[in-house]
Amino acid sequence: MAVQSRVSAIAVVVLVGAAVGLGVETQSSSPLRVSEITIAELHAALRANRTTCRRVVEQYLQRIHAYDKRGPAINSIIQVNPRALAIADELDRRYDQNGFTGPLHCVTVVVKDNFETVDMPTSAGSLSLKGMVTGKDAFVVKRLRDSGAVIIAKANMHEFAFSQYETVSSILPGYTRNPYDVNRVTAGSSGGTAAAVAANFAAVGLGTDTGASIRGPASFQALVGIRPTMGMASRSGVVPVFLDSDVTGPLARTVADAAAALQSMAAPDSSDAATVAGRPRLVEDYAPQMAANGLKGTRIGVLRQVFVTPTTDAEVAQLFQVALEDLRRAGATVLDPVSIGDLDELRRGQLGVARCNAFKFELNRYLSNLGDKAPMRSLEEIIRSRLFHPTIQARLETSQLADDVPGESPGCKARLESRSRIRSAVTRLMREARLDALVYPTWSNPPRLIGDLNTPHGDNNQLLAPSTGFPAITVPMGYTNEDRLPAGLQFLGGAWTEPLLIRLAYAYEQATRHRRPPVITPG
Repeated sequence: MAVQSRVSAIAVVVLVGAAVGLGVETQSSSPLRVSEITIAELHAALRANRTTCRRVVEQYLQRIHAYDKRGPAINSIIQVNPRALAIADELDRRYDQNGFTGPLHCVTVVVKDNFETVDMPTSAGSLSLKGMVTGKDAFVVKRLRDSGAVIIAKANMHEFAFSQYETVSSILPGYTRNPYDVNRVTAGSSGGTAAAVAANFAAVGLGTDTGASIRGPASFQALVGIRPTMGMASRSGVVPVFLDSDVTGPLARTVADAAAALQSMAAPDSSDAATVAGRPRLVEDYAPQMAANGLKGTRIGVLRQVFVTPTTDAEVAQLFQVALEDLRRAGATVLDPVSIGDLDELRRGQLGVARCNAFKFELNRYLSNLGDKAPMRSLEEIIRSRLFHPTIQARLETSQLADDVPGESPGCKARLESRSRIRSAVTRLMREARLDALVYPTWSNPPRLIGDLNTPHGDNNQLLAPSTGFPAITVPMGYTNEDRLPAGLQFLGGAWTEPLLIRLAYAYEQATRHRRPPVITPG
């Protein structure tokens, strides 16, 4: 498909910012470099003729070449897009004729391997789907291309997005490594995307979040990650896990860049009924939310029930206390603590009688819709092939034995009822306490060592956002372990409150400036 067909006639958002290094020589300035560059800074450099899109993309490709399989060997990239430079050339041609093609003009994006892409295979991290080319982009991938983005690479993921704790698959040998400490995990399942964005292999990443898979990796790699309201961003063209929980969302190094990506992703899609229902709630522009005083006059509730356990890491807890003081200094009223009275009962309901294993149903339907384009036709065929990592065999076989149908089988109906109770409880708390958002550490513990699945994981993400369908955003809140390992602060709000959450996260980010690049992948 020609690049011209992917570029929509949308209004260009002109972002203001000073240009910083792109790592390339131009005729009008000293060398620049892409490391840590924001979208605003990139666009300022392009407007000033200090670089070209081709030179920008070349620098990202050079970083991937130098650091992903060599040097620190982050091991985050499955495949580089062979058309990346051709797309950059086309964007330069269009810019010379008419200016920016869209709000993400020349913004490089690394895409998790469960998103369909027209120019690269999609495998969901599994050898069983190796070489699967569907001939189309996932809806949100096409939205980004139409906004001017360059899809630069496909990123590793935990196979079939099963685990939030590590990133290992059968399609790419070895673990994806945390660029802040290569002996540590990236979390999962979007760990490859997060590691790539943190190491400056791309400006923005696309991930999926069923339970924790955007927010966990973002927290572990000092990134901003957004799990949007269910129905804001389409899931069509994405290999599913459980569609009653799956969402797509952005990872980026700044709140402004994550918001820009979400802005381009969010749109109704006739192939995803949840997005059609949400159409009236979509906003046209997040830029007004980028105010340094955005926390002033807000009310923030501290939900200690979510993260305080006997195994909570003391350093993470201390960082969180400092974050609460930072929120107060920025003008927020912090209510500490607030609580959901029957949370333990709700948690038991969600994890006990309300179990629903619909993976076989979702995957078989997805593969069936692909027809001959799918190398495997069913979960049963995948299991027979043995083309998967041995660590997921039990999970696959358990799913094959289940006959759950979303919304119909008893377990799935019970889970929906449990989720409705959780949603009501969170809504009631926020209404009665007049809260703008709830806050807690994204994870209660630092990244584990690779191969360690026994020490406390500290994941605080499984219950509230997935069960309610409400949005959550994580933003860097500092570092533990001798100031080396990132930790994240999470804001959770009511349905369709993305503009408010973005405003809160942006103000906190600007007040604290915790993000810094990994030292092992220098500019």
